[in-house]
Amino acid sequence: MSVTGPKLQPTLFELSGTGRAAGRRIPAPPADALERLPAAARRAAPPALPEVDEASLVRHYVNLSQLNWGVDTGFYPLGSCTMKYNPKVNEWAARLPGFAALHPLAPDETAQGTLEMLWELERDLAEISGMDAVTLQPAAGAQGELTGMLLVRAYHRARRDLERTDVLIPDSAHGTNPATASMAGFRTVNIPSAPDGGVDLEAFRAALGPRTAAIMITNPSTLGLFERRIVELLELVHAAGALAYMDGANLNAILGRFRPGEAGFDVMHFNVHKTFSTPHGGGGPGAGPVGVRGPLIPFLPAPRVLREPGGTFRLERPGERPASIGRMRGHVGNVGILLRAWAYIRAHGADGLREVSDDAVLAANYLRGRLAADGAYEVPYPGPCAHEFIASGAGLKRATGVRTLDVAKRLIDKGYHPPTIYFPHTVDEAMLIEPTETERLETLDAFADALLEIAREAHETPELVTSAPHTAPVRRLDEASAARQPNLRWRPRPLG
Repeated sequence: MSVTGPKLQPTLFELSGTGRAAGRRIPAPPADALERLPAAARRAAPPALPEVDEASLVRHYVNLSQLNWGVDTGFYPLGSCTMKYNPKVNEWAARLPGFAALHPLAPDETAQGTLEMLWELERDLAEISGMDAVTLQPAAGAQGELTGMLLVRAYHRARRDLERTDVLIPDSAHGTNPATASMAGFRTVNIPSAPDGGVDLEAFRAALGPRTAAIMITNPSTLGLFERRIVELLELVHAAGALAYMDGANLNAILGRFRPGEAGFDVMHFNVHKTFSTPHGGGGPGAGPVGVRGPLIPFLPAPRVLREPGGTFRLERPGERPASIGRMRGHVGNVGILLRAWAYIRAHGADGLREVSDDAVLAANYLRGRLAADGAYEVPYPGPCAHEFIASGAGLKRATGVRTLDVAKRLIDKGYHPPTIYFPHTVDEAMLIEPTETERLETLDAFADALLEIAREAHETPELVTSAPHTAPVRRLDEASAARQPNLRWRPRPLG
């Protein structure tokens, strides 16, 4: 169902009316209910909440849910984010009472099932990545990055190598890398890309030195390219006494084909809410486990799950690993999200995960080929891509004045969520498109047709595109003002 202008209903405050409280069809509380509470616990005046009947309340929130876009309602080609379909069996597993009802402070003896699942997930992720050990604590990919940088810092400090203050970050890396390195106290050094999209080796050699603590590299990169010089880069890093960090946001492209630990990376994070299909986006719960090679194991966050010789499981005790950087979040991690990832990995197995990557790469190259063959959009980097690719609207803008932002807004009218736009910043008028492995061929063709149709519209009736969207609940906003001065509060209109 298309949700358009009329679906923007009044707010609950506007629907409110005295005596319309939602609970009128359920038994009323005793007349003296408030008097039974201590005076200090009672409000001086009732809260300023709306009064609506239950049916209106439900319809209001169901309508709001229909204004949202998600992978359950349509194609979501958001590059760099891997917005793929989430199998519902994983949701079922996460809601099993033995997991969902377990108190996070339950004694080890009553949490054996959950602890065993977490222990197995650590080892699954270590096997997938080629790392020696994994922590499940970080609550998101960005916190995983921060955890990795704190581990790098702890490693160098333990060696009394205190002059290593620089972290080298290619301009094709994930956007949060500079922020997390800075939060860990490092100075970030930008490394430009070579013309083929890989890291510029000469610039990298020039920046590498005795002050280098680590390199943070996203592989495949946000250009949708696997770093062909990865062996040489890692050899240079280690020869300089630094560590190599891999941002695992794009792990969906290399499952079963490339193991970062075997290649020489020292630390990496996983976005299990991208690669392993747990829900992603909307500010909800996530998880960003971090894998490390042997020398960094002593510094991993505590507590970790341990397996006793008799086969039972327990959490590390306070102080059991003195070199640990400590907790990154409460308890042992976001268990509900980790459980979904465990279920996804177990359901697929090694062959299935390899097929996931094969299909994701195939889908991206197919969609890229369709756009490149038409010539309506520029595809700046030759050769095959990984699981996502860059298309540029720079040529379209020069010919018609229609920008990538206009194309994205017009896609909404066609029934699609736009891809990531204007990222990475190194490509003019960029669109970063990731189809994932879960979309069928007909969906990819229909999306390509929509993009090509918009390009034709740009040449024939550009004003149709530059004024889009025309069917969305909200028309085009002033993007700069909306970002700098967001209006997030409802205020009643003045009377009269």
